[in-house]
Amino acid sequence: MEIIKYRQPGWFIAAVVQLLWLLAVPVLADEEIRVLVDTDSRSLSVLQGGRVVDRFEDIAIGRYGTTWFKRMGDNMTPLGRFSIRRITTDTRYHRFMGLDYPDLEAASRALEEGAISDDQWRAIRRASRAGETPPQTTALGGYIGIHGIGAGDPQLHEQFNWTNGCVALSNAQIDRLNRWVRIGTPVEIR
Repeated sequence: MEIIKYRQPGWFIAAVVQLLWLLAVPVLADEEIRVLVDTDSRSLSVLQGGRVVDRFEDIAIGRYGTTWFKRMGDNMTPLGRFSIRRITTDTRYHRFMGLDYPDLEAASRALEEGAISDDQWRAIRRASRAGETPPQTTALGGYIGIHGIGAGDPQLHEQFNWTNGCVALSNAQIDRLNRWVRIGTPVEIR
């Protein structure tokens, strides 16, 4: 029996490591952090790989509830799938995580209804494709995100939906959430 000798020692280990890495990539994608806002239970959950890794109770949403058809000034929280586009502490709400609202779906519907112009729709589409914050001052509204209460009353926050359309957590909760999320983190509001 002849023993086969290979030119590069350790080739097999390198090949196995590379194969394991290639197989692990899809698994890592499934482990992505995402945020789920349940407006019925007034809770926000951080999920990783399908399991809840952190949960926040007593959140607040828009003072007039939720909608699939958000309009500027309606004080309603838009339902849908978004992603975080900016995170700042330069806000009266302690911390603000801006979402990519309005999204292309809302913009297309608004264009069909005549609520926004072709130019506004194209600007929203460009921002969506580039992964940027879309125009915030169309008839669809904007400046939607997840934020703290700043100097607001924590007891009122726990008892009432009070925002203009955002999702609000206590300041301590938004700081804790900040440890989990980054720009691009998916957020579903339902």
